[in-house]
Parts: sequence; C-alpha cells; structure tokens
Amino acid sequence: MTRDFLRDGREADDFSELEEGIVHVVKTIYDPEIPVPIWDLGLIYGWTITDAEDGEKDVSVLMTLTAPNCPAAETLPAEVEQGVNALEGVAHASIELVFVPSYSMEMLSEEARLTLGFM
Repeated sequence: MTRDFLRDGREADDFSELEEGIVHVVKTIYDPEIPVPIWDLGLIYGWTITDAEDGEKDVSVLMTLTAPNCPAAETLPAEVEQGVNALEGVAHASIELVFVPSYSMEMLSEEARLTLGFM
C-alpha cells in the first residue's frame, strides 16, 4: 500500500491501524525551530507499506525538510525512523529524504497555519 499525500491530501478516512500509528508518531515529532508537529508542517509526503516476514510490515516513509540545509536534517528523519520502528507490527522502517518537490508554506495544515499566525 502506498500513500501519496502530495497527490491525495493528508485527510484519509481509510487509514489502517498501522497507518494511524504512523500518523500518531509523526504528530509527536516537532521541528526544533517551529512549534508545530512535522505532520502539520506537511513534511511527510507519504509512505509505502509492504509485507515482511511473520505477518509484520516494512514501512518506507517519504519526507522532506523545510529547507535542504535545515539544522534538524540529521535528527528529524532519525526520530521518524525510530518512532515508526517502535510500532507494533513493523519489521523495519526506513526514511527516504527528498527535496523534490521542494517544501512550501502551502503544505501547512490549517492547524499549523493557525498556530503560526497565518490565519
């Protein structure tokens, strides 16, 4: 299963239990310079979940940063990987860091826009 939030948006009503867990994880991770979860910043572009051994799943998360030279470039992807790896039913999680398409403020959720004073 593949989710592409750039194409389909982040508001899905058919998330699996594992996907709900992934969303919960990324809603607890904050960019250290911005008081908003990376989910609401729009840094998660999507993921692919595939079958692994013993009924578990491999998860590959596609994410970006607010800028290629972001000071959190080493910590944010590692936090996401660690958090997703800790979810029940995950055999292995990996992060693919991409910069195309580049991040823009249009990716902010309404909640993030409100928190940051853009509404």
